[in-house]
Amino acid sequence: MEQQIPRAQSPHAESAPHPPLEALARTPLPGPDYESRPGDFYERLRAEYGPVAPVDVLGVPVWLVIGYSQVLDVLRDARGVWSRRVDSWRAYREGRVPADWPMLPVAESDSSAFRDGAESTRLRSAWSDGLRPFQERGRPQARELERAVHAYADELISVLAESGGRTGRADLSAQYARPLPLMVTGRLLGLPADSGGDELIVDLWRVMDAGPDAQQASDRLMARVAEVCAARVREPRDDLPSLMLAAAPDLTAEELTREMAMLTGLATDVTANLISNTIAEVLAGTTGARDSLSAGMIKEAINRASIAHPPMANLAFRWPRSDMRLGRFRIAAGDPVMVSPAAAHLDPAFTGGGSQDSVYSSRAHLAWSAGPHACLGRDLATTITMIAVERAFHRFASLELAVPPDRLPWRSSPIVRGLRSLPVNYTLAEALPERPDPEDAAPAQDGAAADGDPGTKSLVRRIMRLMRRG
Repeated sequence: MEQQIPRAQSPHAESAPHPPLEALARTPLPGPDYESRPGDFYERLRAEYGPVAPVDVLGVPVWLVIGYSQVLDVLRDARGVWSRRVDSWRAYREGRVPADWPMLPVAESDSSAFRDGAESTRLRSAWSDGLRPFQERGRPQARELERAVHAYADELISVLAESGGRTGRADLSAQYARPLPLMVTGRLLGLPADSGGDELIVDLWRVMDAGPDAQQASDRLMARVAEVCAARVREPRDDLPSLMLAAAPDLTAEELTREMAMLTGLATDVTANLISNTIAEVLAGTTGARDSLSAGMIKEAINRASIAHPPMANLAFRWPRSDMRLGRFRIAAGDPVMVSPAAAHLDPAFTGGGSQDSVYSSRAHLAWSAGPHACLGRDLATTITMIAVERAFHRFASLELAVPPDRLPWRSSPIVRGLRSLPVNYTLAEALPERPDPEDAAPAQDGAAADGDPGTKSLVRRIMRLMRRG
């Protein structure tokens, strides 16, 4: 049962004092309705507390920012109020955070996501320069990557349909949306299947699947990523870690390993969720995503899905450097704060209360964060998702949810919003026409992927075997 703040300490009187965060009654996160009815969960918080609410994240007290303008203010951080460094967390410095708290490894990762100032700028600049050749669609690396994503998507669809013929049932999360970014990650790291890169990708699959061998797979994954980064320091190639090293030659192998670990974990999961969530929203047809796709506006369909179910529902963590007021509460220096794009997208300040004269467009969503820590890989993730969605609705003549939309199984996490599975009934389209030479094909058009890559087929089949065993 959800806890409620004592009425004597109600935050609705803006000048009323209140106890410190640790002494307040807090709503559990995750908690009742959070997984199946998150909109109801966030709206109850808004009705009770306003734009900021005290929550209990797996046993740790945290402020959750749920108002659109307040979330945007925190993310933009125009006054330099907010720190991303874990040593800014008062309870952490004082040894009051349980050593086994499930989210502690995230806060302690020491990646660019949890750096400030010049350190953050240096690492983010390396990311920006390293990603640019893959995100600017006129670059040869971007064109080659798009052709590869087409090939991966087509092969995944072909393999999932092998057992069922032209008509069947599939899980488009486990069999399509999740493996696809893993394969792209392997390519970005410069690990073709024939060099052992498939082992890293398969271990990443095991980690994401959270099965009984997830910890061993995580240990192997980190060791393999460290090997790759150390090798790129010695001998650069035309891949993401090498391009980041070229942009920031003072990057150490240890720093590069932390950044690539973030890529293989967080970024891969976010893109997988974005693909699943977009396909689900198109099939459910309740948010305008279906109409956008029918009109050929795939990016708008992705925006609509990102509003309804941002792949990262809540963003962790920030700590104010000094006491401040946010919403109706006094936030003490060093208090942990999470901002919630999912809740902000439900705020009437964003939705316009359902009216058509809202000042915000679908592009104003916060799924990619904003400000100095906004996602630098947004364009790449969007491109991968656009190709994945286009290929799915091109290759299947018919595609429909195999369960009612309110029966779709969502993963329960304080941060991530993604489907456990996306069961669909499908009918394959007629055989595709012969594809043109990939060197002559525009990378975003039908048939731009290369046919019959043995490495791709082998990797897809290995991942599918793991999924069936799981």
